[in-house]
Order: sequence, then structure tokens, then C-alpha cells
Amino acid sequence: MLTHNVAAPSSIRPILSYDCHCQVSNQLLFPLSPNLNPGTWKANRKLKGCRLKASFWESIRSGILKNNTTQIIEPPSTLEKEEEPLPEEFVLVEKSQPDGEVEQIIFSSGGDVDIYELQALCDKVGWPRRPLSKLAAALKNSYMVATLHSVRKLASSEGDEQKKLIGMARATSDHAFNATIWDVLVDPCYQGQGLGKAMVEKLIRTLLQRDIGNITLFADSQVVEFYRNLGFEPDPEGIKGMFWYPRY
Repeated sequence: MLTHNVAAPSSIRPILSYDCHCQVSNQLLFPLSPNLNPGTWKANRKLKGCRLKASFWESIRSGILKNNTTQIIEPPSTLEKEEEPLPEEFVLVEKSQPDGEVEQIIFSSGGDVDIYELQALCDKVGWPRRPLSKLAAALKNSYMVATLHSVRKLASSEGDEQKKLIGMARATSDHAFNATIWDVLVDPCYQGQGLGKAMVEKLIRTLLQRDIGNITLFADSQVVEFYRNLGFEPDPEGIKGMFWYPRY
């Protein structure tokens, strides 16, 4: 079992210093520590699982009755509303060109995603196409969707800017114990700049702030090391990720 000590969120390194990797995955992974600073469309039978160094089943056991005793659960107060992740938007990187053009890489969450732009981005990284209606439903039903946009503008032309989607990652969750990160991708022209790593870090931070500690994702064999560097661990305690296959 791989182990790796991860600093608490308050001591996480600046996200701009990270290297980028943005390939989709098919290996189940879990972050190593609750203090830690994509969707595949073809499953591999030789799947390996990864997760937190702490006991994987802690959050699951907490919701199960022990010793067959009766437990009275009071209904939640109607006055309490579940808190959703707050939308965010900020500049990750800003570059100035000799001709006066300025390019900003903007991280945002909680906003709408153009599914046609997303499909074009999936084409760029070589992912198989999916029905647009299902793609829209997947985004709508995600707990959190993070995007990266490139915004280019000339200093001499106010209000005239070019904006395009260059990255995306999303997470689904039961809003209590577990979450899975899916569809981590970055435009090949922008890979190697730490952008994919920044998105994953931000997703993890947001989930941990919501007290969601069991975080998983899927990774192809060639990107396992990338996710290990983010605190994920394959096959924790011998636990395997499994896929259902029809037998007819």
C-alpha cells in the first residue's frame, strides 16, 4: 500500500506552481489524508482502487446500525438549508504579449458551461463523443463543476475580448460522506502549466470544506503518478474498485 503524508489545507502549496496533467482515467483512486491540501466511458477489468490512508469504511459505518440495536433518527429541521458550494471566479494566470495583447486564465465554478464548447474540448484531447443531452444532464447533476477559460484582449480595444473554454473538471457527491471527481481535461495547448492540477486541488479543497472526506477518481495507468502527487493512493488496504458488466 502506498503512503504519502499530505500537509493540511492551510499549508497547501500555491496552486500556480503545480504541473499539469489532464488525461481522463479508468483507475479508481482515493486521496491519502482527510487533511489533503474523470469520468471514464470505458472501464478496465484490471481496475485498481485508491483512497485515503485513514479507514475507507469510517464514513460508511457511521451510517449503519451496530449490534442490531434500534436507533432513533430525528428528521432534519425544515429551517436548515443545505449549503451548496459558492460560485467562485478568479484569475489564475495573466500573460502580456509584446503586441499589447493580454491573456488571462480564469478559474470559475458554479457557472454555466457551453456543452458545444465542452464537446469541442473533448475532441481535442481525443475523448469519445457522448450525446449532448447526456452531457448536459451530467453537468446539471454534478455537485461542483470547475472550468478554465482563456480570455484574450488587446489594450487598445476596450470591451473586445476572445473567450474560450480550455479546461474542466467536475465532482459528484452524496453531499455527506463521499465524492468522485470526473472528467478532468485541459486543452493540449495549455497542458504542462499546472492548470489541471490547480483544478483538482480546488475541487478537493471545496469538498473538504464541506466535510466530505472520501474522495475518489478514476485514472489510466499512465496518470496514476500524477494523482499520487496530489495525495491519491491506489488499492488502499487492498480495496478494489469494481465495475458491473452484463453477463448476456
